[in-house]
Amino acid sequence: MVNPHLVVPADVLWVLLPALIANATATIPRGRGPPMDFGRTWPRDGRRILGASKSWSGFWFGTFFAIPFGLLEAYLILIAPPDLAIVPKFGSTVLGALPVVFLLAAGAMTGDAIGSFVKRRLGRESGARTLLLDQLPFVLVPIGIGLVAFPQIFWTTFGSLEAVAWLLVFTLGLHAAFNYVGYWAGLKKVPW
Repeated sequence: MVNPHLVVPADVLWVLLPALIANATATIPRGRGPPMDFGRTWPRDGRRILGASKSWSGFWFGTFFAIPFGLLEAYLILIAPPDLAIVPKFGSTVLGALPVVFLLAAGAMTGDAIGSFVKRRLGRESGARTLLLDQLPFVLVPIGIGLVAFPQIFWTTFGSLEAVAWLLVFTLGLHAAFNYVGYWAGLKKVPW
């Protein structure tokens, strides 16, 4: 029998995992390739639109690195015994789960880019620590879109205060841990 106190944190972590993996692995290409903003500046403030740290190679690497993990999750929950299937299914088949998994992975990368856009408008340099803008956009964008596009999965998972609390715990804690590991491994210039 599954402990009922583990259901909400398990659901939240299960759904967040592709976004966390995408965000954590986007630094592996080390910024090779063209920057997402192609070096352009924002007309109103003359600053880079996103900054040099946001590259297309990182965006797509993080997205496509995370997708197999999300599809593995989809497979595992489909073959799990019913009494152990406590986390949400991403689809009725592994292939049917692809839209949700893609949303989580690419949505995380989009959210991260949006966070960089806001940081540049605030005058923060690329790589500067900015509490909450470094941690939340990469999960809020896919969750926000998911609430509309896949309400059965996302409202069920994130529709309670307990789920929101776990979202913050996992996002802030795991983001910090992944960034420290990336810094230690030489994949990030700063440990945040």
